[in-house]
Amino acid sequence: MVPGKSQRDEQYEIVLNWDGNRRLQGFDLAGCNLSKIELQNADLREADLSKADLSKANLREADLFYADLSGANLSEADLSGANLRGANLSEADLRWVNLRGADLFEANLSKANLNVANLSKANLNVADLSEAYLGGAYLRDANLSDAHLIRVNLSGANLRGANLRWANLSEAKVADEILAQAQSLEGAIMPDGTTHD
Repeated sequence: MVPGKSQRDEQYEIVLNWDGNRRLQGFDLAGCNLSKIELQNADLREADLSKADLSKANLREADLFYADLSGANLSEADLSGANLRGANLSEADLRWVNLRGADLFEANLSKANLNVANLSKANLNVADLSEAYLGGAYLRDANLSDAHLIRVNLSGANLRGANLRWANLSEAKVADEILAQAQSLEGAIMPDGTTHD
């Protein structure tokens, strides 16, 4: 450690000058400005990125397993193919984010803003999307089976081919014609409280 520099300051500097090889696992980057940063394929498992500014960042295929991204600004970021299993994205700003093919299994997206987000082919199995805003989101061929979609806003979302099997859509704001696009609704709890056959 450099005298006069905290471990957190050193970690921030390493990330800003990332060489593409070093692991960033468990780094404390809470509240840091990482806007437009290039972290494609970075190992950020269990990193603390809460309230960080990652807008327009390149995090393609990054490993964010169990990372804390709560309250982070990820608007217009590229997280396509990223591993976000178990990640905390509650109250995150995910407007216009690219999550195509991302693995969000068991991720916490409660109260997140996913306005016009690309979630095509994303794995949202068992994800918590309660009270999230998904207006205009692109969920084509996404896996939302067993997802918690309680009080979620899906107005204008594209659910063509999405798997909503056993998803909890109770109190969700979603038009019938949008739900009609889904590939499977078997066992899903519908907004009116009934279970789909």
